[in-house]
Amino acid sequence: MDNCCQDKACELEELQGRQSRVLWIVLGINGFMFLFELILGWLAGSVALQADSLDMLGDTLVYGFSLYAIAKSARWRSSAALMKGGIMALFGVGVLLQAIYKLIHPEVPAFDLMGATGLIALAANATCLYLLTRHRSDDLNMRSTWLCSRNDIIANTGVLLAAGLVFLTNSIWPDIAVSLIITALFMQSAVQVLQQAIAELRVSPPTTTPVNRSSV
Repeated sequence: MDNCCQDKACELEELQGRQSRVLWIVLGINGFMFLFELILGWLAGSVALQADSLDMLGDTLVYGFSLYAIAKSARWRSSAALMKGGIMALFGVGVLLQAIYKLIHPEVPAFDLMGATGLIALAANATCLYLLTRHRSDDLNMRSTWLCSRNDIIANTGVLLAAGLVFLTNSIWPDIAVSLIITALFMQSAVQVLQQAIAELRVSPPTTTPVNRSSV
């Protein structure tokens, strides 16, 4: 029995180590891509690219929470997922506000810079999704992290589609439409993560502080 427990402890430690390494890699990729897309989105005048850069920032924070929660209890991991869901919802609102600003101050984005940046972001997110896929069923913490990366792929594809439509129509509307789609995707995933986290928090026992009986 002791050997079995030791083996299980070693397996858990090894799993947490693999999760940690993957999360550090994707955190670095997303942190760099946040700055890259934010700057080029501003230069291109594309609200879709800027929205995608905020997505990258949100993911960087999400992966940071995930790293913190790896070695914690199930209740801690559920709480981290709850915070991640809140962050996803917050950035969804941010994208919506940017789209509204673009409507008030219309500017046709530079489709060539928009498309090139979107391709680089797609390659970066495809790498992250590949690294995270094998861990998506480990626990809710990794599942919510994988969802963020999957959403990034969808958002990047939308940015590339918007760039092509801006080229064909010379209009701001494709850029605005993709921004609104990204917002809807953010909100849907945020609600899903929040619902799962709340459900797990309800069944997870609260952390208790051991009573010092020698002082009683």
